[in-house]
This record gives sequence, C-alpha cells and structure tokens, in this order.
Amino acid sequence: MSMARNDPWKVNWGIMATGGIAKSFTKDLLIDPASRGAADILHIVSAVASSSSKVRVEQFIAELGIPSPCAAYDSYEDLARDPNVDIIYIATPHSHHFQNTMLALEHGKHVLCEKPFTVNAAQAKILVETARKKGLFLMEAVWTRCMPLCVQIRDLVRAGEIGEVLRVTADTSVGSDLEKDWSLDHRMVNMELAGGALLDLGIYSLTWAFQILYHTLHQDRAPPSAISSQMIKYPTTGADESTSILLEFPRSTPGGKFKSHAVATTSIRVSIDPDEKGTAGPSIRIQGTDGEIQVYGYAFRPTKYKIIPRKIAGQPVKDVKEVDAVFPGTGRGMYWEADEAARCLRAGERESAYMPLSESLAIMEVMDEVRRQGGLKYPESIESTQYPLQL
Repeated sequence: MSMARNDPWKVNWGIMATGGIAKSFTKDLLIDPASRGAADILHIVSAVASSSSKVRVEQFIAELGIPSPCAAYDSYEDLARDPNVDIIYIATPHSHHFQNTMLALEHGKHVLCEKPFTVNAAQAKILVETARKKGLFLMEAVWTRCMPLCVQIRDLVRAGEIGEVLRVTADTSVGSDLEKDWSLDHRMVNMELAGGALLDLGIYSLTWAFQILYHTLHQDRAPPSAISSQMIKYPTTGADESTSILLEFPRSTPGGKFKSHAVATTSIRVSIDPDEKGTAGPSIRIQGTDGEIQVYGYAFRPTKYKIIPRKIAGQPVKDVKEVDAVFPGTGRGMYWEADEAARCLRAGERESAYMPLSESLAIMEVMDEVRRQGGLKYPESIESTQYPLQL
C-alpha cells in the first residue's frame, strides 16, 4: 500500500544504552512532532539495548512510557541486527563510540552518534569512510547545531548583520566539585571512558567557533591555521579539568577580508552561571565590525541572544534586539537533531548540512592537537582504530 501524500515520514529508532543522555533523547523522541511544527515526521522507538542487563532496558521502557511494540535487548549486536530498526542513536561513553558505531554500520544501520564523535580523528575518518562506502547516513549528534536559535544566528552572520566577524569567544563550564560530586569512575573524570572537560564540554565551545568562523563560509571552508592551548589536569585521574584554546582562522565571515580568532574555553570547576539565576553575562560573544551577537545560557542549550549594533558617529543609534529560545512540548531540544536525521533519510541524503562529516573531522583534528599539546593520552585500547575490539 502506498503512503498517502500527507502521511508523516516514519523513522524507527534503536536506542543504544540507557543512561541519562539516552533518556533525555528518547523523551524528546516521544513528544508529538506537531508541537514544534514537524508534523511531516514521526519518530518510533522500536528497540532499546543495554550491554549490562535486559531488566535495565525493561525499566527504561516502562519509565519513559515507550509504546509497544518496543524490543528489549541485553546485547548491542542484537540491536544492530534488528530488521525493524532504521537508525541507531548511540548514547554510550565516548570511549566506545568508535566500536559501537562500527557495529551499527557493519549491520547496515544509519547512525546518529553522540558527541564527541570518537576519541580521535583517526577513528572518525574510518567511520566516515565506512558510512560512505556502505551508503549509510551518519551524523555526530551535536544537538546545538539543529536548534532554531543557532540556525538563526548562523543566518544572521551569513547575512552580514554584524559585519565581518573577527572574533568568537565561547565558554562551556559547569562548576562541579570534583572531589565531592563525582567518584573516580564517573565518566567525566575516568580515563578508561575518555573523560575530561575537553571531549565532553569543550566540544561545545569549539562548535560555536566552527559554526560561526568555518560553517558560515559559503565556500573554501578552511580549518584553523594556528592552534594553541593550555590544559590543567585532575591530579587523581589525569583527565583534563580545564582547557583553554586559541584558534586562528585564515579568513573571517562573511567577507573574508581579514583573519579571525576564536577563544574556546571549558572547565569542570568553574561555572558560566555561578548563581544559577542567569546573572552572569553571555557565554558566547560573536564580534563583528558592525556590532556583536551575545548568546546566553549554556553553550550546548542557549536560552537567548542579543544583537548589539555598533555605535557610529553621526548616525542614529540602533536598538538592541533580543530573541528568546523556545522549546515546544516542554522538551530539552534534542528532537530537532532527530528531525534533521529523519528528513535526511527521507531525502536520501547521507549526511547533514547542519553538521557535515567534514566538519566533525575538522573539530576532532583540533581536539587531537590540543590533547597533543597538553599531553593528554587515553588508554591504547580506546584510542585504537582496530575493529572489532573488546573494551
């Protein structure tokens, strides 16, 4: 039976892992897409898997109220083999992304893999090559890229709203007490799980640098021409607890007349919102020759932005424009990346224009260099490009 013209495009999801990020993503999948103007899409959670316990999966399904039928697996391989699954959302620790994504791709599944894509660029390149060879969709789940607020900001930059953009500063810091809040096996500080501020949080600071100073270029996108960084490590485990990065890009946007700089910072101990009341200033500043865009809230889920025009002598002062983020259906905002993946599948596209694979690779290469400069090495097994490899 052919599908009616107005029927939504149905996508059957498999959820790999049952931790906090998997819960947040799945809750968003279950929100009616019509509430955010996406009635052309229908997300179905067809299967969930845990590597530890089928009981844990059954609890996950029950807690979230996932409609039947939804298969419960205690094996990732069983999930990858399920013929009712179109695409797998990989929510395992960073250390396992390469192995888990390869497993899904080898079984012919499209993949939306949580950030960071992998532990290193060499692993990411293999994933990209494998997906392209097999004709499968692959996307790094940097949910921020698909949020309407961020799409608007990129469009403003492209349109020259603040002139030629010469500098971006972005901070992603969470203000935790490492010794008190987290045990040594917590994924944020555990070297066996590729823990640390850079891969988990710093990637969001870098994504702001890239989505403004790299992604908005219509052509000739060029990676940073210079990278410098400083890193402070958590003495107990060796993971980085604070990392600061300075990038130089060979051209600015949208004009490309000058070079541009980005400062990307991340820390576990300090916070961008110390009083948790929004009193602090913007977490991101996008500075151009005609003004700046200030972005507020955590870099991964911004809550508003301001456009502040430059004062020009002899001309009327333009008003500051402020735009708030809206998250329909009381969602976290992860549904927008799921919608993007679904629409790519419907169109037969094998990567997203919002988060191109080439850009994921470029960011991974920057993080490789920052880790090299900081002497941050993870265990050989999780840095390995060998597949399959039992971790």
